[in-house]
Amino acid sequence: MSDVFLVFLRLGLTSFGGPVAHLGYFRTEFVARRRWLDEAAYADVVALCQFLPGPASSQVAVTLGMQRAGLAGGLLAWLGFAGPSALAMIAFAYGVGWAGAVEAAPWLHGLKLVAVAVVAQAVAAMARNLCPDRPRQTLGVSAALLALALPGVAGQLAAIALGAVAGLYLPREPVAAAPTAAVAPVERQVAPAVAVASLVAFVVLLFGLPALAEAGIGGHALALVEEFYRAGALVFGGGHVVLPLLQQVVVPPGWIDNSLFLAGYGAAQAVPGPLFSFAAFLGAVMNPEPNGWAGGLLCLAAIYLPSFLLLVGVLPFWEGLRRRAPVRAALRGVNAAVVGLLLAALYTPVWTSAVGTPAAFGLVCLAFLALVAWRLPPWGVVLGGAAAASALGWAGVPV
Repeated sequence: MSDVFLVFLRLGLTSFGGPVAHLGYFRTEFVARRRWLDEAAYADVVALCQFLPGPASSQVAVTLGMQRAGLAGGLLAWLGFAGPSALAMIAFAYGVGWAGAVEAAPWLHGLKLVAVAVVAQAVAAMARNLCPDRPRQTLGVSAALLALALPGVAGQLAAIALGAVAGLYLPREPVAAAPTAAVAPVERQVAPAVAVASLVAFVVLLFGLPALAEAGIGGHALALVEEFYRAGALVFGGGHVVLPLLQQVVVPPGWIDNSLFLAGYGAAQAVPGPLFSFAAFLGAVMNPEPNGWAGGLLCLAAIYLPSFLLLVGVLPFWEGLRRRAPVRAALRGVNAAVVGLLLAALYTPVWTSAVGTPAAFGLVCLAFLALVAWRLPPWGVVLGGAAAASALGWAGVPV
């Protein structure tokens, strides 16, 4: 099992570029180089993880680890892949704290502006793939309007439900040939009884944690677990879509300032590995205890737990489920709604809290150009944005 941990540790240290890039790294490593599985099998694993809520690239890593070495292999794959970025984000949280009052720091505002460009790039890329026709483009815009009209979790859930229902009425696509059963080796690693227990645990925690938190049991620590668990359980579309969910969790109660929130989100683009490691930053930097290392690790575990429970619970039943035409149709609608949620997040809180001057708009345009046209690595754009904003600040130009 050591080979599973070491290969994913190397990927966790070098996989820049976000979830789509991560899937490319995995394909190169495990299909082309190590031949752990073939192209069709890998595509099936990716399809499964895109179907479930949560961080798709991390779930692919866990599935591949389980395929190689069982449940322990899945845990080692996650530790290797997500560990480096989580530790880096917690370290960044401590650095922000040592810097004192950073809300007006030009470099921090530069990170916020790069976050605008990163989300804009994600909107454009996902729209091309998930909204290729007029019905799904209309559905995506409708989901964005609904999310803006109903801020918070209610609007996001309503948009996802709208997508699932509307997907049933979208024009049918040609049915592809039956794929190779990629998850069969994993099914043999996960007994049906374990899968059912995981699904039961997912539901019990989803409804039980809010009840315990409402009763005041467990204090702030349980409140953190409840909020981050719910965010991980309800997000479709990966790290960029979890942004508005987490913003609603930590900013309105005053647990973290919105400037620090967006600064951490920008810094998350500069580290390799999954964007869900942003939760470790939030847990470490927030005001109420537990914070620091304990808070960071607690929030990280809470946001990942629901997606892993679902993954283990669904694996033995996925092959039969995904062949059902209504499931495939609903999933197409949900994917289009995800684009709309990301578009709404681009406006608020990302754009409204970061872009207020011509210089800020110019830096966003340059960052977007660097990401899309020049194809510079996101970590380089993040560092460049922080440096450019600092230079403008020193020159007396408002950003």
